[in-house]
Amino acid sequence: MLEPNFKFPKQTAFYKGKVRDVYTIEDKLMVMVVSDRISAFDVVLPRPIPYKGQVLNQVAAIMLEATKDIVPNWVKSVPLPNVTIGVKCETFPVEMVVRGNLTGHAWRTYKSGQRVLCGVTMPEGMKENDFFPTPIITPTTKAHEGHDEDISREEIIAQGLVSKEDYEQLEKYTLALFERGKEMAKKRGLILVDTKYEFGKAGDTIVVIDEIHTPDSSRFFYAEGYEEKQKAGEAQKQLSKEFVREWLMENGFQGKDGQKVPEMTDAFIKSVSERYIELFENITGQKFVKEDVADADAVKKINETLNTL
Repeated sequence: MLEPNFKFPKQTAFYKGKVRDVYTIEDKLMVMVVSDRISAFDVVLPRPIPYKGQVLNQVAAIMLEATKDIVPNWVKSVPLPNVTIGVKCETFPVEMVVRGNLTGHAWRTYKSGQRVLCGVTMPEGMKENDFFPTPIITPTTKAHEGHDEDISREEIIAQGLVSKEDYEQLEKYTLALFERGKEMAKKRGLILVDTKYEFGKAGDTIVVIDEIHTPDSSRFFYAEGYEEKQKAGEAQKQLSKEFVREWLMENGFQGKDGQKVPEMTDAFIKSVSERYIELFENITGQKFVKEDVADADAVKKINETLNTL
């Protein structure tokens, strides 16, 4: 199931994202197939990564199950290793990015001399990867194509993207989910550095949708050696797909006009697949079991599941 292309009875819509293929059933349910496509710098790279879809889907399933006492989620069933079926929601047009440490985009902003990100003031005197005094929320607009854009809570509310009441609830859910994610990561010897959450509404109920705490949506540091590396000014050892971005940058690609994606050799593809499996095992504490499913068997299993929902 590297590049699935399904058709289901009672299908009413289809959306192909960078990584996910989403089939809407009777405008009530959504079948999300997490492909093995990989994107970086908002570009889908030319070759898929075997088992990446399974890794992301199964991590998300574990994390959503572990947080459903905090906020309801969209999941109804996980019938296949890289397929989730859930409730169709009215999606909020923002992504809730939460940061526990000064890294990535926040660090680049800080390093440039700016101290305000998405309306949030960052303290003076911080070094890359330092902990913020308390986690900060730096939302972005949710773009179907191209780049997401930074936005402040004040702009979100003023523009009517999300009502004040709903946005305040999204903030509460975001911080609570992040705290649970940090607790779970700590048990695995990890630090949940930053992540993003997407929410929607099923009727009047706010639910968390898509994936959470996966290596594509989150950044993790190894807790062991963190303090020593900070004191020495060394880079932190991390678990995320950042290694793919770093490889692309080393080979002259950052998604800019005129740049060409470097050749993805068989050896590189194999190494990325192995790294994702390593990420799964480190984040979940479970042994990864490779599962290969033929398209015909997948369609049959999904249809059987849909008939029970």
